[in-house]
Amino acid sequence: MKKGWIILIVVLVVLLMIFSFFKKTYNSLVTMEENVNQSWAQVSNQYQRRADLIPNLVQTVKGYAAHEKETFMAVTEARAKVGQMSVSPEVLNNPAAFQQFQQAQGALSSALSRLMVVVEKYPDLKANQNFLALQSQLEGTENRIAVERKRFNQSVQLYNTTIRRFPTNMLAGMYGFEKKLYFEAQPGAETVPDVKF
Repeated sequence: MKKGWIILIVVLVVLLMIFSFFKKTYNSLVTMEENVNQSWAQVSNQYQRRADLIPNLVQTVKGYAAHEKETFMAVTEARAKVGQMSVSPEVLNNPAAFQQFQQAQGALSSALSRLMVVVEKYPDLKANQNFLALQSQLEGTENRIAVERKRFNQSVQLYNTTIRRFPTNMLAGMYGFEKKLYFEAQPGAETVPDVKF
């Protein structure tokens, strides 16, 4: 009789240990996935801040450089494409949508760079207080974007590493925790831009 109770207690303890492992691991994966989603929301927030600054910047520059319509159109079109993109966390599980998002943001960055080159031609504009304030905000926003993208990539790295480690990988596979994508440099980012004055 005593032997039966001992076996029952051992079985219950083993089941309790297995349950505790699954509970702890699952909750940990949920927390990490939510951290990735939160990091993504911060990246999106900074991109939105940039998008909100662009119309004011373009209007300020237009007042000085009315004949630079091609540049203004490029910035406006790039901003419109970015505005049409879905930035929900589901983008993180869709490589094509994620790549499309990165390309749209890269095109906007490129258009803004061309706008800043136009500004160099107008010394009065560079001295305008409204423009200087907007330019400073835009520079700060670009730095914030870089910081948030780095934090996002760090949270993705932790999450991806965890779901690939044994024995967590079995539980992650059972419950559909999928690998997340990293932000990567745009093609051609490694080449130095050709600046001519």
